[in-house]
Amino acid sequence: MKKITQIAFAFAVALLLVSCKNTKQKIQEHVSTYNNSSSIKGNGITSTTAKAFLNDNKIEIRIETNLEGDEANKQAAANSFPDLLKEMIKNDQISTELIGEGVTFDVYFLAYNNIILAKKIVDKEELAVLEGTAEGKKKTAKL
Repeated sequence: MKKITQIAFAFAVALLLVSCKNTKQKIQEHVSTYNNSSSIKGNGITSTTAKAFLNDNKIEIRIETNLEGDEANKQAAANSFPDLLKEMIKNDQISTELIGEGVTFDVYFLAYNNIILAKKIVDKEELAVLEGTAEGKKKTAKL
């Protein structure tokens, strides 16, 4: 009986080790899931894609729109972009788990001709700002 318990325990440990994913695997899985299921609506958005940069521990998200790349749209995007990012965090399109593991999300909001209307690098500090935590409030106060 003791041998059976030891074998079962060894099998359970082996299964647990096989099922654990490293950060690079999680990045690839997140990008794949994002590209297969992501739907961001509003603000003239036409498409959105994610791309993994495994060596840099980074995910780039491009949100493409049908908007002109003029100053009025840049200003409007700058004002609404934080709310869009918060919604993406809430929907796990920007993964707090991956950010906790040191992954950064470079998010671009683009005009129809790829002019950048707004961009933000979401890392641990920026996540704190977007979530309104004490750490984020300290960073905002320094600005």
